[in-house]
Amino acid sequence: MNPLTNKVRGLMDIKRSKDGSQIRFYGDGIPYLKRTKLKGKLIVIEGPDGSGRSSQVELIKNKLESDGHAVTTTGLKRSELIGAGVLAAKQKLPVGQKTLALFYAADFADRLEHHIIPSLEAGSIVIADRYIYTLMARSVVRGISRKWTNDLFGFAIVPDQIFYLDVSPDKLFHRIFQKYSALDYYEAGADMGLADDLFDSFIIYQRRIAREFRRMEKLYGLVAIDANRTMSEVNNDLQTRISSYLNASKI
Repeated sequence: MNPLTNKVRGLMDIKRSKDGSQIRFYGDGIPYLKRTKLKGKLIVIEGPDGSGRSSQVELIKNKLESDGHAVTTTGLKRSELIGAGVLAAKQKLPVGQKTLALFYAADFADRLEHHIIPSLEAGSIVIADRYIYTLMARSVVRGISRKWTNDLFGFAIVPDQIFYLDVSPDKLFHRIFQKYSALDYYEAGADMGLADDLFDSFIIYQRRIAREFRRMEKLYGLVAIDANRTMSEVNNDLQTRISSYLNASKI
């Protein structure tokens, strides 16, 4: 077992303090936040475009709020400081892979420090529409080393639950094309020169991303959810798992 796997699994095995507030980081973390008390829970929903991820986040939020919980949502490129910069950088094709990774890391760091952690301190349930795992998977399949990528996001806190909506690439293609009549340049891996045909490039890229997520399941404790099913079936699955966890945690 490599040192990185040992390090991450060791972090995942850390027990929470008696009041459930011990903050955990994947790496060295943010020094001045190490004594921070977190009363809330962080739930992550990962998945590719077309997986129904954002719809599930909204459904989960509505259900939790109806049950009396305070809920906050967050996602990629939502930082007031740098979110617009990420979009601008992506439009200036081609962008260096590490440059883009650093843009996303800066966006995430700003949201973590000024939105996610304060919400958790206040006792809210934070639902993240993607977290660091998509960012790491994208970087690795584009040739950036796993060590560099993991070190880059070592300041991230360990979520309480992490779900990955797993959908076959063919079904993803049909869902996306039916909704948008086009494919996103990066989500199709067009920047990587995988194939001359955009459909072929999309399938190859999504298979590589899915393979990276399967690798992260054991490493980071991701729970794969079969999202080839209907939205209601997927939602029932997620709601059951989240409710069971929250009931056991007595939040």
